[in-house]
Amino acid sequence: MKKIWFCLILTFAFAFQACNSGPKITRFDTITSGEASVVCDDCFSPIMEEELAVFHSLYEDAKITPVYTNEVDGMNLFLKDSIRLIVAARDLSTAEFKSLESRNLSPRSCMISIDGIALIINKHNRDSLISVSELKRIISGEIVDWKSLSPDSKLGKIKMVFDNPNSSTVRFIRDSICGGKLVTNNVSAQETNQAVIDFVSKTPNALGVIGVSWVSNPKDTTHLSFIDPIRVMSVSAYDDAREDNSYQPFAAFLALNKYPLVRNVYMITSDIVGGLPSGFLQFVSGDSGQRIILKAGLVPATRPMRLISIKHGS
Repeated sequence: MKKIWFCLILTFAFAFQACNSGPKITRFDTITSGEASVVCDDCFSPIMEEELAVFHSLYEDAKITPVYTNEVDGMNLFLKDSIRLIVAARDLSTAEFKSLESRNLSPRSCMISIDGIALIINKHNRDSLISVSELKRIISGEIVDWKSLSPDSKLGKIKMVFDNPNSSTVRFIRDSICGGKLVTNNVSAQETNQAVIDFVSKTPNALGVIGVSWVSNPKDTTHLSFIDPIRVMSVSAYDDAREDNSYQPFAAFLALNKYPLVRNVYMITSDIVGGLPSGFLQFVSGDSGQRIILKAGLVPATRPMRLISIKHGS
């Protein structure tokens, strides 16, 4: 009998030791606790940094690690199930949804804002008006110098720069402006949005293509100014760009469809309902998260935006 008890005790001891030597058992995540990652298009990293800072200050038991990259690499990480939360300038395609569902994942998307593509120039460049058709002709190589846009210009050849060859801005210009074709001989990449700003600020004849959140002035509560190192062009949907039909990418003009270079921004998760990725998506699409988006100079998608019309002379 004593031998039997001794064997049972020894068995439990080995079992206990085996459990301790194996992988650690972690608690389940909730919508406000645990650890997760979010892959984010670099175009929206200024907004995401603000969203994460507020979320982490409210929920100390939550830790969300951002991964900033271009759209192509970010989508690949998400679709391969390396990361289950993404911020992107496009929704998933039907085929992508079905692919995730076939692997027992539950993809869910939410539009979180309306964004604009800003065209930026050097502060000393006074040629601040441009039409969508002129932009297309620059990219195609039909227009090669600033004199073609403004006869008095002495800036010479236009140096057009994007952030990254695989970025969402390049895809937008290619698909929405150039009919699916992009002549890469006339443009160059600087890898990041900040690099585009730095290049344009130092290059008098440069024309940069960048996300609006990178150029919005965070200190301006009226959302009616941009950062100082560069100048933001006014863009017209008409062939003849004039001051009365051209608009800068302020939030009000994005919301009213006055500014022609606009796109939607989505948060997409494939994680279980009730997990931390779902909680962060709920936060960004809720009141607090949408106010942060408005502060960043974009249009909140899930909350109403108040627009005030001011008449000159009133």
